Amino acid sequence: MRQVFVYKADPQRGRQWAEIFRDEAPEIEFRLWPEIGDGADVGYLAAWQPPPDLATRFPNLQLLLSTGAGVDQFDFAALPAGLPIVRMVEPGIVNGMVEYVTHAVLDLHRDMPAYRRAQQQRQWQVISVRPASERRIGVLGLGSLGQAVLDKLVSFGFDCAGWSRSRHEVPGVACHAGAGELDGFLARSEILVCLLPLTDATHGLLNASLFGKLPNGASLVHVGRGPQLVAADLLRALDEGHLAEAVLDVTDPEPLPGDHALWSHPRVRITPHIASMTQPQTAARVAIDNVRRFARGEPLVGLVDRARGY
Repeated sequence: MRQVFVYKADPQRGRQWAEIFRDEAPEIEFRLWPEIGDGADVGYLAAWQPPPDLATRFPNLQLLLSTGAGVDQFDFAALPAGLPIVRMVEPGIVNGMVEYVTHAVLDLHRDMPAYRRAQQQRQWQVISVRPASERRIGVLGLGSLGQAVLDKLVSFGFDCAGWSRSRHEVPGVACHAGAGELDGFLARSEILVCLLPLTDATHGLLNASLFGKLPNGASLVHVGRGPQLVAADLLRALDEGHLAEAVLDVTDPEPLPGDHALWSHPRVRITPHIASMTQPQTAARVAIDNVRRFARGEPLVGLVDRARGY
C-alpha cells in the first residue's frame, strides 16, 4: 500500500526533508505543501500548524507529527479525537537547548551582565568568583530537554535540582515532584531555568508569587513558552531588586511590540525564540522512524498525551 507523507512548515527545510525521504525512505511518497495532490491519499502529516480543515482535507490521516518540540500551537479540540500526535524529539533540538541554557547559566554565574554594564560605564570592577559547586541551579521541567540540560550543568559541578509534576530520577540532581515540593525547590534555586511545556497549569506560572519564593538576587532563564511569564511581575521583581537578571528566549507575544518595557530593561536579555531549532537532517530521519514504527504497530517516539497537553 502506498504511504504518502505531507510536510507543511518552512519550505526551505521541507526541501531538505524531501531529499532525505527520497534517499532513505523511497517507500514513502513525500509531498511538500501546498502541492499535496489528492488529500485522500495522505496518511501522515508533519506540520507546525495543521490546516483548519484537517479532517476533511485529509480524511484518511493516520498520524500527525509536530515539526517542533512542543504541541501547544495545536488546537486539540479541532483535531480528530483518535488521531495520534507526536512531538519532535530529535538530537538537534536537544543539543541546541543544552548549548543555549549552558551559555546563559555560565554567563549569569560568572556575573557577565554586571561586567557588560561596567564596561559601558568604563569601570574596572572586579567581582569575587564563586565556585560552581556553591551555585544552586534549578530546572523546571524534567523531560528530555530538562534532563539533557541538567546532565551538562552537573558536569560543571553546579549544585543542581529539578522539578516536574511527576517523580523522576536524574543522576547528580536533587529531584522534586508535585505541588507540595515546588516551594522547597524554588527556595534553593539561585538560577531558575524554565523548560516546562505550556499547559493550562503552567500558563502564567512565572509570576510574582513564584518570584517571591526564589532567593533574593536570583536570576531567571526562560526557554519554555512566552505565556508562562507574567512580564509585569518580572519587571517589578527586577526593579525591586529581588531578582537580579533575566534571560528570555520566549515572550508573549512574539515578536514583542517595539515599545514593550522588556526591550529596554537593563537587566533583561532577549533572544528571538532561537534557543533550539529543529535540524532538518535529524528531524526528517526521526519522522521516517516514527512512520515506520506506526506501520509496524510499535511505540511512537514523542507520543503526546492529550490529557496532559504534551
